[in-house]
Amino acid sequence: MIQIETTESAVVEADTPPLRAVIQGVAGAFHEVAARRYFGDAALEIVPALSFGELVQTLEAGAGADVALMAIENTLAGSLMSNYRLLHEADLVITGELHLRIAQHLMALPGQSIADIREVHSHPIALAQCRAFFREYPHLRLIETEDTALSARLIAENRQMGAAAVAGALAADMYGLEILAESIETNKRNHTRFLVLQRREDAVELQDADKVSMSFSTEHEVGSLYKVLAVLAAYNVNLTKIQSAPIIGQPWEYLFFVDFVTEGKVRWQQAIDAIRPLTHGLRVFGAYRQGVHYE
Repeated sequence: MIQIETTESAVVEADTPPLRAVIQGVAGAFHEVAARRYFGDAALEIVPALSFGELVQTLEAGAGADVALMAIENTLAGSLMSNYRLLHEADLVITGELHLRIAQHLMALPGQSIADIREVHSHPIALAQCRAFFREYPHLRLIETEDTALSARLIAENRQMGAAAVAGALAADMYGLEILAESIETNKRNHTRFLVLQRREDAVELQDADKVSMSFSTEHEVGSLYKVLAVLAAYNVNLTKIQSAPIIGQPWEYLFFVDFVTEGKVRWQQAIDAIRPLTHGLRVFGAYRQGVHYE
């Protein structure tokens, strides 16, 4: 078993191969930046997945990856509800998190200026985050693609002059592109929260975990959710996230995804035990350390 310390740096036991981290996107994507920030100096092998569904399947299968990095929410775009669904349906454990500032850069093959560019390729969310910048350059045609880093890679591989990509600085470095404009996102307080996932049999229990993620449903009657929250308050836990999603096949009933922070293992376990009789299908996705914020 590969043991992972879930801090801003990670330790891999001696004489083991590199830690295989599956990410959404190709090499140079923000998911890779998050992985390298989280695991620090540990030797990593980046395993690309072009969708979050593929990411989960790769990790669950066990043969191709040891750990996964998955975005779960963004300060501008909000929660990634499809990823909450994947988390709920998968048999994986959250063993860590981190928060990464997303700085979008305009990049192209060297020797060009913005005046030479006719089209810009990137993921639709990345393009949307830069609308104010692109209003200043109405001649640019925006083309939506699957991934930020993939857009950069294809421009480099095809030697495509007159085309630019919106992606992170790592992608520019990896694919030999020149940054024409830095940090073009409209809102500079653009951060994404990433979860670190492992298979249940590989996860190591953390004695100093201070954050818990879970899901549950309640009776469809007045005050059901309030009762759960009141019990959590009595145990002095601090809710940092509550998100609802419809329960498929049960109209107007909802599944609640909740994150909270607390002090001490006993307290959070007692809080979970206390709300269990008030909930249905309560599931703890993981107990882990609060994530570091990276600019």
